[in-house]
Amino acid sequence: MLHLNPNNTMVRLIFLLKFTTVLFSMVNSSLPEDPIKCSSTNRNCTITNSYGAFPDRSVCRAAEVAYPTTEEELIAVVATATTSKRKMKVATRFSHSIPKLVCPDGEDGLLISTKFLNRMLEIDRERMTMSVESGVTLRQLINEAAKAGLVLPYAPYWWGLTVGGMLGTGAHGSTVWGEGSSVHDYVIQIRIVTPAGPEEGHSKARTIVSGDPDLNAARVSLGVLGVISQVTLQLQPLFKRSITFSVKHDVDLGDQVARFGYQHEFADMTWYPSQRKVTYRIDDRVSSNVSGNGLNNFIGFRSMVSGVLAILRTTEENQEFKGDADGKCIIGGLTTSTLIISAYGLTNDGIVFTGYPVIGHHNRLQASGTCLDSLNDGRITACPWDPRVKGLFFHQTAFSISMSKVKSFIQDVQKLIELEPKAMCGVEIYNGILVRYVKASSAYLGKQEDAVDFDLTYYRSKDPMSPRLYEDILEEIEQIGLFKYGGLPHWGKNRNVAFEGVIKKYEKAEEFLKVKEMYDPLGLFSSSWTDKVLGLTDGVTIVKEGCALEGLCVCSQDIHCAPSKGYFCRPGRVYKDARVCTQ
Repeated sequence: MLHLNPNNTMVRLIFLLKFTTVLFSMVNSSLPEDPIKCSSTNRNCTITNSYGAFPDRSVCRAAEVAYPTTEEELIAVVATATTSKRKMKVATRFSHSIPKLVCPDGEDGLLISTKFLNRMLEIDRERMTMSVESGVTLRQLINEAAKAGLVLPYAPYWWGLTVGGMLGTGAHGSTVWGEGSSVHDYVIQIRIVTPAGPEEGHSKARTIVSGDPDLNAARVSLGVLGVISQVTLQLQPLFKRSITFSVKHDVDLGDQVARFGYQHEFADMTWYPSQRKVTYRIDDRVSSNVSGNGLNNFIGFRSMVSGVLAILRTTEENQEFKGDADGKCIIGGLTTSTLIISAYGLTNDGIVFTGYPVIGHHNRLQASGTCLDSLNDGRITACPWDPRVKGLFFHQTAFSISMSKVKSFIQDVQKLIELEPKAMCGVEIYNGILVRYVKASSAYLGKQEDAVDFDLTYYRSKDPMSPRLYEDILEEIEQIGLFKYGGLPHWGKNRNVAFEGVIKKYEKAEEFLKVKEMYDPLGLFSSSWTDKVLGLTDGVTIVKEGCALEGLCVCSQDIHCAPSKGYFCRPGRVYKDARVCTQ
């Protein structure tokens, strides 16, 4: 029984806040601001991501930003910049990539925003194709396709992404069926604007179609080939799905994970290692005759009252400061229970959840993000990670591990939890580890084989020199996945350490670099960051005092941790080759 003392009163308050947030999450909130800010009209600019901080917390600057509204304007912008050999980077409306993919070098670069390249161009119902401009969001694509009785079969779960952004980073949903879960594997044509010689006006639009090997480079491009202007996608007829979430013990997760993805088309899992349980998504197509009008409005993507966000963040900061692992485990358990009780935001009719299965049309279930349905309310409400309010501030580590190795990875994580049962409670506050399925892709920088993707979100301090609770366990899991089992990092997530030597993991990386050299021989769309990631220069990691705390390096000396706070560089506990910051 909980006795009425200050700590238990806070626990009850947190539970009340979380539960009422689920019941009364706002539909309207403050619209996320443009990630580009300029001190004068479109000049002297800075750019960040939607979370307000890059992995190294640096400020990315550009001399100017252009907002083309047509492909013709885009060609002219690129031509002018090419003439003066000016560095360029493409920016999207919401800028959700965590690494510095949008940062041009120096302070004289040009940002090219696709914010107004957001039109639907053509829908061919007979061929089941859709052509769009690259600034079209996933939500727009889903809605417009559904009006024509069509769907993109697999997609990320967050709809605030642009088509160009998804191709730039290899964004995906979850399946090993069909062509797989990556959006780029449903692309059949791309128009991309690249630099050119003076005889071609310094810029040109290239059309790349299925069968052209260059499409394998353009499908996952990291933004270094040019500016994608138009994309044509192969769609499918609109269908219905049936979803049931089933919670089980994680004792046999290692055996289940490889099988489960082949048993259910849209399978995924949410793993709560410290609670020793897993939520399995049993999710398949059903006949269109089956009744149901289900809706997915995932709780984590709804707006929240800013005052509630501040209380939740302050509570977590206090737990970190006091080393209160028990408190984190209580809040993690409450978060999980609330999500499970509320079916993670699923409803049977768009209003109320009455029980499983939840059946509905694919377009109503495949993605969500209602915190973007925003009125300006003075930031009374906001997306939970909006940097303008005191809300979520986190690291995201995401990597995919081949089917043949995934059982061993899971068992290693479970061994760590046996040693430190409370170590993952902090991750469970952020809804545990999302486990999704990805399929081998022909894209040169796409997935190399069928794999399982693990996505961890966890606390990040506002102070880069402040270690986290169980710093060592989280670092060891990261290194086990990336280095022991050769995991491929998600291009749009992760800390710097994830990209150390990454290009060596791609069999056809040289083919990609050949296309890059052909399309942009001067490297105008490249930056110091992309050159490092692509193995053209060294220095993905940044070695300095405290660098391991932020994932800027793997520690090799105590000074890379926080020795003044009792954190020293030591070998891992399960993976002995790991080097982690531990107390």
